[in-house]
Amino acid sequence: MNMDHSLKPMLPLETLRGFEAAARTGSFSAAAEQLNITHGAISRQIAKLEQWLGLKLFERKARGVSLTPEGQRLFLRTSEAFSLISDTTDRWSEPRGPAVVRLTSIPSISGLWLMPRLHMLEAGPTPLRIVLDVDDHQADLADEGLDLSIRCGRGKIPGRISVQLFEEHCFPVASPQLAAEIGKGKPERLLKYRLIHDSDASAWRAWFSARGMDYRPRQEDRRFEDYNLVLDAAAHGLGIALARPPLTVDQLASGRIAMVDERTALNPVSYWLDRPIGRPREAAAELVRRIGREAGLQQEKVEAFLAAES
Repeated sequence: MNMDHSLKPMLPLETLRGFEAAARTGSFSAAAEQLNITHGAISRQIAKLEQWLGLKLFERKARGVSLTPEGQRLFLRTSEAFSLISDTTDRWSEPRGPAVVRLTSIPSISGLWLMPRLHMLEAGPTPLRIVLDVDDHQADLADEGLDLSIRCGRGKIPGRISVQLFEEHCFPVASPQLAAEIGKGKPERLLKYRLIHDSDASAWRAWFSARGMDYRPRQEDRRFEDYNLVLDAAAHGLGIALARPPLTVDQLASGRIAMVDERTALNPVSYWLDRPIGRPREAAAELVRRIGREAGLQQEKVEAFLAAES
């Protein structure tokens, strides 16, 4: 089982945690329980590592697994490496246990929607501990040991089970001073000022299209990859942004930004809750129900999402 390592010069480090746990416990199931991921996720991590190395690391037995000689050598090295890292750094030790749920999302959703609700989502008759993984990329949920994902997107992603949390109707906002300067009037008046958008201009195009106008980004307009920066730029008077409810409720209420035009348009991008294929853990299912209530999602849709197999 040889591979051309020139195509993958880096050892898949994300697989080593699963390998170390399986080698230490002698069981994929026990390793999955310790790491709060599924048995399938552990199996995929080991298979990925074995494929990369071109070596068989485990012998599968009726009761658990045992290391091959090659696996034993790798286990000694990874154990030494993990021990060295633990002894020489102040690294964060991630919480573990059946009540821990690993949730991933992008910075804007994490900071503007999840963070104000985090205490509420964790509290309750059955307390949960949410480990929030903030990332701009679409991670492989199963392979990364992630229970849930909240993202912005235009539809479902293959290899995941998805449900639409909510849509949003956007409207222009700016700093209170700039909003007062712009005043009320026809939508064309906004084009006298810089417009601010994030990763693409689709929301602004939708807003102007609803007014019968064609908008294309101009050189004077500003673009920031993260929506937090879009709002910061608007609050500091750098131009006009689009409010994306419910991400902007608190900022509007505090007066940091102000409405420029009350006319709205449906954002082509909506919010989605994703999970890996397979039966979710009990704690993850409970968090899904709590997120669904916060998002105003119908209970029937929540239960269908939890019951879906593909």
